[in-house]
Amino acid sequence: MARKHKTIAGVDIGTTKINVVVGEVDKDGVAIIGVSSQPSYGVKKGTIINMDSTVDSIKKALEEVETMIGVDINSAVVGISGSHIKGFSSNGVVPLNSKEVKKNDVLNAMDAAKSFVIPMDKEIIHMLPQEFIVDNQNGIKQPIGMSGVRLESRVYIITGDVASAQNIVKCTNRSGLKVQDIILQQLASAEAVLTVDEKELGCVLIDMGGGTTDISIFSQGSIRHCAVLPVGGNHITSDIAIGLRTPISTAEEIKKNFGRIYPSETVEDENIEVSGISETDTRTFSINTLYQIIEARVEETLGLIQKELKDSGLMEFLSAGAVLTGGSALLNGMSETAEKILGLPVRIGHPHGISGINDVRNPAYSTGVGLILFTAHGYMNDFNSNISGKTFWKAGQKMKQWFAEAF
Repeated sequence: MARKHKTIAGVDIGTTKINVVVGEVDKDGVAIIGVSSQPSYGVKKGTIINMDSTVDSIKKALEEVETMIGVDINSAVVGISGSHIKGFSSNGVVPLNSKEVKKNDVLNAMDAAKSFVIPMDKEIIHMLPQEFIVDNQNGIKQPIGMSGVRLESRVYIITGDVASAQNIVKCTNRSGLKVQDIILQQLASAEAVLTVDEKELGCVLIDMGGGTTDISIFSQGSIRHCAVLPVGGNHITSDIAIGLRTPISTAEEIKKNFGRIYPSETVEDENIEVSGISETDTRTFSINTLYQIIEARVEETLGLIQKELKDSGLMEFLSAGAVLTGGSALLNGMSETAEKILGLPVRIGHPHGISGINDVRNPAYSTGVGLILFTAHGYMNDFNSNISGKTFWKAGQKMKQWFAEAF
């Protein structure tokens, strides 16, 4: 008998590129069977600004991955990010009529935690349980079956702009894919690169993309804080283009081929010839000049991250340090510079917990792979008995209506 499996597609709509990752999921795990990446021309700082360009890029990536796997893809889970994303903690309390925690009691406690007014331009994307309190006993992850008279839920609620989410749904649907779910990119990346111990001990995940840097803090197994900074790898490229007076495309190639953060020790200098703004203009520049341009921007970005961590009030809980992922994390010397500025142990996060195509074991694919893993864990487990599972990770009811209406 053929082994049953489920095919899941994840669409990572980024500022620099759009990745489509396809995985097969069964009870044994996740195998990545297809991946495609296309340049992204309609997204700025994580937000769609040109619908047609974004649709075209998704279509091209979709066609490429369908050719690769020989199967048509009709639906997908999609990531969402951008400076409009906001997260905050909330509590909900309910009495226990039967003196024992039932599943409905947990559901009601979760619902009570969202008894606040959400602005008309916002929608709940995720509602994530952090812990439950039965009477005076806190730190409970699974309260069902426990005796008591009062149940309190502590949750982390993530909201996003209605317009931004709707545009993601519309673009994905217009490309020929029905949206199954929208997932916060920080959560997807965390699913791909963080270990259970790192989430439990406390760590910060820093996903450095082209237009934004996503920050998420985990402690005691749950998310505690998230933020999106409007800076990323594109800003390094722009600085190189301005500093060396060369086109953006040339600056990107220079960054990929020669880029590194200038080390503190003296290195031998050399000159490199590059094309100027006009077709006939060429010039030479010192490689140390390039290092200094990159160093200035990276240190500024890491300084902003450090400020965000301090402002969160959670620095003392980061026992496992920081994990850097995303395409910009691959810049030579990034982890060493991050350790110096953040004052934390730092490692580069690569997607794990998968089999199949090895190309996706790259920080640039962390979100795409994470979208598959995030969804797959709901398929591989029976969540009817796990109240902290996918039930509370799905998008809000309003978003579910968009999924149906926009297709």
